[in-house]
Amino acid sequence: MRYVAAYLLAALGGNENPDTKDIKKILDSVGIEAEDANMSKVISELKGKNVNEVIASGYGKLASMPAGGAVAVASSAAGGAGGAAAPAAAAAEEKKEEKKEESEESDDDMGFGLFD
Repeated sequence: MRYVAAYLLAALGGNENPDTKDIKKILDSVGIEAEDANMSKVISELKGKNVNEVIASGYGKLASMPAGGAVAVASSAAGGAGGAAAPAAAAAEEKKEEKKEESEESDDDMGFGLFD
């Protein structure tokens, strides 16, 4: 990822075709030792491509990936109403526990306030 990020930084900075020297300079500036094999791979994959178009095509691919919340919603919807009730019950139980902890913490001062 660091090589891709360095390539994108160079390209977005105005260099339309960054080479290994450009990527190495960026990585060295933040204390990362660059590996020639990885730099060559990134450069060969992105050479001649418009960075903005590559980023735009990546957004389309990310949209098709499931996210953590989407998976939970899909599984609870597949389970019917019973599947949706379980997470709600767990959330309610957590809220009750939080209230208990708050009341115990308020008793720590033994009835004396800071400015009494």
